[in-house]
Amino acid sequence: MQMLNHSYRGLGLLMQLNWDRMLFVGAIVAALFLGAFLGSF
Repeated sequence: MQMLNHSYRGLGLLMQLNWDRMLFVGAIVAALFLGAFLGSF
């Protein structure tokens, strides 16, 4: 249980440090999908 708690805290720290990078990747993916959607008309 203690190992699970430590790994959860480590994952939370990793997410806190890299949330802007994931947001950037998500924005690129959303823009590609939107471009493909608009290009299909």
